[in-house]
Amino acid sequence: MASAASDLSLICQSTIAGDQRVDLKNGVFGRPVSTLEFRCHGETLKKKLGFKVRAAVQVGLEGSKSKAYPKGLEGAFQLDVVSEGELMEKGFLGLRKTKLVCTIGPACCSLEDLEKLALGGMNVARLNMCHGTREWHRDVIRKIKKLNEEKGFSVSVMIDTEGSQIHVVDHGSPSSVKVEEGSVWLFTAEQFEGSRPFSVQANYKGFSEGIEVGDELVIDGGMACFVVIEKTGSDLQCKCTDPGIFLPRAKLSFWRDGKLVERNYKLPTLSTKDWADVDFGISEGVDFFALSFVNHAGSIKQLKNHLSNKSTKSIRVLAKIESLEALHNLEEIVQASDGIMVARGDLGVEIPLEQIPAVQEDIIDVCRQLNKPVIVASQLLESMVEYPTPTRAEVADVSEAVRQYADALMLSGESAIGSYGPKALSVLDMTSSRIESWSRQENRQSALNHYQLGVSLPDRIAQQICTCAVEMANNLGVDAIFAYTSHGQMASLLSRSRPNPPIFAFTNDDSTRMVLNLQWGVISLRVDLSDDVEYNISKTTELMKSKGLISQGDVVLVVSDVTPKRSTPVAVQSIQNIFFLELQMRLRYKFMHVYAEWNTFEWNTF
Repeated sequence: MASAASDLSLICQSTIAGDQRVDLKNGVFGRPVSTLEFRCHGETLKKKLGFKVRAAVQVGLEGSKSKAYPKGLEGAFQLDVVSEGELMEKGFLGLRKTKLVCTIGPACCSLEDLEKLALGGMNVARLNMCHGTREWHRDVIRKIKKLNEEKGFSVSVMIDTEGSQIHVVDHGSPSSVKVEEGSVWLFTAEQFEGSRPFSVQANYKGFSEGIEVGDELVIDGGMACFVVIEKTGSDLQCKCTDPGIFLPRAKLSFWRDGKLVERNYKLPTLSTKDWADVDFGISEGVDFFALSFVNHAGSIKQLKNHLSNKSTKSIRVLAKIESLEALHNLEEIVQASDGIMVARGDLGVEIPLEQIPAVQEDIIDVCRQLNKPVIVASQLLESMVEYPTPTRAEVADVSEAVRQYADALMLSGESAIGSYGPKALSVLDMTSSRIESWSRQENRQSALNHYQLGVSLPDRIAQQICTCAVEMANNLGVDAIFAYTSHGQMASLLSRSRPNPPIFAFTNDDSTRMVLNLQWGVISLRVDLSDDVEYNISKTTELMKSKGLISQGDVVLVVSDVTPKRSTPVAVQSIQNIFFLELQMRLRYKFMHVYAEWNTFEWNTF
């Protein structure tokens, strides 16, 4: 039965190519609209598969009488003010699809500074639990929620756990320290207050286990380098061979004969402090946890189980890829997580620098294939911590991440401690928009390959529907895709194919709306959905029209995974050509409506 089901494919009898519009009154480009059909290759299916599939096309449903809308759809309609403003100004294709994450720190924690970042396009605010007190983080979270509620923003909140800081050393000074060539420094696990000349305190007592005289000690992936000249107990005397800058809470790594010295510390991914921070995040209603120093899928599953028992809302877990071991277990980590952060700074400590670009591209590709959002982080615009303009090389780096179809880009020190956070955010915004426009012109998304995600036939059908919907949207040159979704899965599947038009995800779940802020090309809206798909389509298009967000001639493709109250789940695709009736200013439709419907029955030969 499994092999037979795997032979099922969705086939369109005719292909409509090019960026052309639809005239559904006379068919498509003057030809009748062909029927979509599900065709089986191989042996005839006569077994009970537990559902049926039906495909049909309805054409020319214009001028139909309006129906009374359910009261639920007359309620809330929440589109964030930034997306609404951009849509009014730039149109559908002018909307940026790559999401932007900002790390919040002392340079941007006031209500006014947070509002500037939100207006500049910040989709997710990241709080790094390595710094600041829980009281400080609570204050920031509540300021962000206040802005969302009172100013109409939709900024999600992410907590980044500290992790077992076995690789961290600190010189005790609140600012960076210059390291001179030939100077000798003591690296010790001894705990002391403040700073001591030429002394560095390691956070983990066993930091020097397995280290030998002659090994190279590298700070922050090359900010400064030392050679071990003496080892006494756990203390190391090290001589600077490459001068540079020693930042507070720097990362260290040891190298021998050009290779990383790998050691198994056997420490948990989540420390006691991390678990307390997780419970703090649950109580404050955050949307994401980014798990630091993940090396295997077990720690992700452990955190997810904890969240399912402790939290009433759906909080997503992202895994940070920042070690060689994590790369070895990449696929299982991606599958277990709800998303990935490519922590290039820490990752660059453990692998040769020249491997970072290829590794980044591989991680992004694996995440897209497995339908998990991926954030590219660390040192994107590092020079903008101190200077108002980036280097050209940094802009090229940002452009490459966008070209690789990363879901999101992240500012770290640029926004947290830098003097030009809003300007850095503006650089990400402008660069992303320009590269996305170029990618559309070059039709680059057509070269993307798709890994088969679903195992069950209904899951595979949903994937095929979304893949075909994106292809249809691109070929027909539609203006937008409307996705009606309860848990975000349909919007996520559409995003995976990186369509040209933006995806508007209408959901009645607040948690779904906030987590979709990290999905490429998805603009999430909070609405009260009915179990009647046609009512949802009609009412939301009316609401969009009332805000001036759709206009005469706009073409919208509609996909839905909202389950009606009856026993039969429905997945719906529609193309709606929306235009106005002269002075009456009421919508009427010309649309093609394709749907797949399944329930239990005896499968016979097609």
